[in-house]
Amino acid sequence: MKKLLSTLMVIACLALAIPAQAQIKFGVKAGLNVSKLHLSENIVSKDNRAGFFVGPTAEFTLPLLGLGIDGSVLYNQFGVDSEEGTSTKKSIEIPINLRWTVGFSSLVGAYVAVGPQFGFNIGDRWFNSIDNVCEFKKNTTSFNVGAGLKLLGHLQVGANYNFALKDNGKIHDGDIEDLATIGFKQNTWQVSVAYLF
Repeated sequence: MKKLLSTLMVIACLALAIPAQAQIKFGVKAGLNVSKLHLSENIVSKDNRAGFFVGPTAEFTLPLLGLGIDGSVLYNQFGVDSEEGTSTKKSIEIPINLRWTVGFSSLVGAYVAVGPQFGFNIGDRWFNSIDNVCEFKKNTTSFNVGAGLKLLGHLQVGANYNFALKDNGKIHDGDIEDLATIGFKQNTWQVSVAYLF
């Protein structure tokens, strides 16, 4: 109980310390991603595959400190290759980043951002190749590290690397019931453009 009260007091003090100039902006974000699967055997192609993402975004900033938080809800898709062709994985990704911004002028600034990303599979969880069955997890957790530019007060251009914290799925060797499975991870480079109103 004491820990809970202490935590609430700290939150209350921080809320009172937030300057009146704090800003909340909403907008839309879109971009391209290039994903690569990491697994121990050559079952499916590990080559880079391009995809895209798009969705609403929001940013909360403390202008005096340059600190802020941004979050988005993004529709995301990328392809996976096998001997049978390409399958598309679709998901909803929710990145939440702590951001530090340095303004060079009122029109140009730069930022760095880090934070977790939570993914929820909304497409087909199964991907069949000739000899193997790939199963994507229903939800995943990954981590973002990125940087970018803020331009003209509304436009943001950024790049980040997203790496999996745990397996994104598993591959069953020949049969779904087979206990011999191989886990895989998906790491992604992303380039994005956001417009905040």
